[in-house]
Amino acid sequence: MNKIANKQIICDTLIKRGKENRDILVLTSDSRGSASMAKFGEQLPEQLIEVGIAEQNIVGIAAGLASSGKLPFIASYAAFLSMRSIEQIKVDLAYSNTNVKVVGISGGLSYGPLGMSHHALQDIAVMMAIPNMTVILPADRYETEKMTDELLKYCGPVYIRVGRNSVPNIHQSANFDYEIGKALTLTEGDDLTIIATGETVKSAVDSSKLLKEKGIKARVLNMHTLKPLDEKAVIKAAQETACILTVEEHSIYGGLGAVIAQTVIQNCPVPMKMIAIPDEPAIAGQQLELFEYYGISADNIAREAVNLLNDVKQS
Repeated sequence: MNKIANKQIICDTLIKRGKENRDILVLTSDSRGSASMAKFGEQLPEQLIEVGIAEQNIVGIAAGLASSGKLPFIASYAAFLSMRSIEQIKVDLAYSNTNVKVVGISGGLSYGPLGMSHHALQDIAVMMAIPNMTVILPADRYETEKMTDELLKYCGPVYIRVGRNSVPNIHQSANFDYEIGKALTLTEGDDLTIIATGETVKSAVDSSKLLKEKGIKARVLNMHTLKPLDEKAVIKAAQETACILTVEEHSIYGGLGAVIAQTVIQNCPVPMKMIAIPDEPAIAGQQLELFEYYGISADNIAREAVNLLNDVKQS
């Protein structure tokens, strides 16, 4: 049972690489504890910059550091970075294609009990609409470690969304190929395809096991990179399976489901169903309770998959 949050893995990986490369910097906005970056500050104090509660300023400072040849990582709350700092991200980072990595912590429903002010359910839609911005949601600790190493070689602005708590492992080890912009096929199947991202991937994989018990072979794609999207994997799924079901911890608008539908309808139209947060202020509650409430559970994903396949057969 994994007990290490993805944000901690980012910290641990940056400590390891930061000792080798002093240009690696971490910037926090009164968030080093919440971002699990306290250990980075303890071991590499000259490479951590604390700006206080100033989310707009942190982006501008990081942009200046990147322009000077540094490799800055911003670690702050996804809900605030994606709303309060969005003009600075658009102008200071994207417009100039500045090499800054923006780590949005406690994304999605992670801060469930605090309600809508702390939910980050529109961040993906906002970030994907900005030119030059890469958008990544890692699924587990092993993927997060590989992603962080890749980000140190990847030039340009990137928005990374991670949750608050530890998540179950999807991979059994770090022994797999990982490439930004290339989806991972976690299970093979030719009946339908389930595409998930971030912390919903585990529910998607578990649902495929439930479907297998019913004789349904579900292909599961881990779409860790939403932009640039692996269109080849999506089109291949549309060509080889009867329908596509998407699962995400984000608004029904502008996220994974929307970009998959956009790709499918222009290349190989097939029936689709999107499981996401409806267009309403999301309720307060613990994250797993909210996953259950909004249908991001293995049981509900499997149920929706069966319903979708039945609709396809009847049409």
